[in-house]
Amino acid sequence: MRKSFYQFLMTQRNPNSHDEVAEFAANAFFDQSFPKLEEDYDKISKYLEENGGYLPTMTIFDEAFQRYQEQASSL
Repeated sequence: MRKSFYQFLMTQRNPNSHDEVAEFAANAFFDQSFPKLEEDYDKISKYLEENGGYLPTMTIFDEAFQRYQEQASSL
């Protein structure tokens, strides 16, 4: 079974990293409303546009989602 985007994103958390995706993951961890079971780019993107004040630019989400897709295609 494919991981949700949130499950993937949690693998990117690293408190010692200044990588933008790692910081996004750390902030998403504390977002109680994050769509944790979602896999769809458009639905997650819409959520972040409306509720992701902790995300300085959507480019970071795009990069994270690209990593998510690459990992899913390598399985």
